[in-house]
Amino acid sequence: MAGHSKWAQIKHKKAVVDAKRGKLFSKLAKEISVAAKLGGGDPSMNPRLRTAIEKAKEANMPQDNIKRAIQKGTGELPGMAYEEAVYEGYGPGGVALLIEVLTDNKNRTVSEIRHLLSKHGGSLGEAGCVSWIFEKKGLILVDKNTIDEDTLMDIALEAGAEDLKNDPGEENYEIITTADEFQSVKDALTARGVPIAMAEITMLPKSQVSLEGDSAEKMLRLMEV
Repeated sequence: MAGHSKWAQIKHKKAVVDAKRGKLFSKLAKEISVAAKLGGGDPSMNPRLRTAIEKAKEANMPQDNIKRAIQKGTGELPGMAYEEAVYEGYGPGGVALLIEVLTDNKNRTVSEIRHLLSKHGGSLGEAGCVSWIFEKKGLILVDKNTIDEDTLMDIALEAGAEDLKNDPGEENYEIITTADEFQSVKDALTARGVPIAMAEITMLPKSQVSLEGDSAEKMLRLMEV
């Protein structure tokens, strides 16, 4: 029975890992499809698609899956039509939330988001209520163990980066760029052999707040959904 129990545990763990991988691949495929739909299927001419493909490869997503996702986006293959949607609201403690999603049904999605926010002590707001607090920026993370700060700053700023942050409690340096300069800075780092832990164009807050106690716990639970 002990052997059977151990095998059951292994199967359960594998099922959990497979489910997480499947969820990740689905998310990556949606982003690839939307990027291809908006900017075409050629990654050399479509920076957003190029970044999405790089993320998929880093996650060991099969090449066939990537190809199908591109073809669904360009219309070469039939598939569910996803579109981008942005929702604004407030989380626990009144923290501003800007929620970007890919969805095939906006009505269902807005209902689900409203329910989740309400369940975790937040609320869905009107368009424009918090978007002014955020800016579209390029964000590149570099492991601190791979390069010293001065060298990285020289490379990043020379390539057109806006700022480099070195927070003592974080494992990575944060390189901030404009959305337009993101790809050129990323390419410059790669050309100099700097290993990139993560790179994306995202919405960054102009200011940050600290949450404590119950509000912090609720926010963590909301982020894990």
